[in-house]
Amino acid sequence: MANQVGPATASGSVAGAGSGAAAMGSAGGPGGEVAPFVSQVPGTPVSFPSFHGRAVSWVAVSIIMAAFLIGGLALVFGPTWWLFWASLGLAAVGLLLALGTSIFDDWY
Repeated sequence: MANQVGPATASGSVAGAGSGAAAMGSAGGPGGEVAPFVSQVPGTPVSFPSFHGRAVSWVAVSIIMAAFLIGGLALVFGPTWWLFWASLGLAAVGLLLALGTSIFDDWY
């Protein structure tokens, strides 16, 4: 995924530029985008965009977590080896889904 959310800093500002718009971070960054201003005063409300990941990422993580839970229960109440190995296969499917959909591109 390309540039989900940019950093919340004034990336377009130039160090030592003096006063004015460039020093406050309102200068355009790469591509002419304006970086958001983040107040450094405590108690000032600042709203950041929320991003909780894609649905396919949540599905992949849920499959992996369910597989580990089932595998752990298979070892505790048995051990039931066929269920353990089936859950290990399910975890591998979840891992392949996660890698195939670039799950590590979801964080910012």
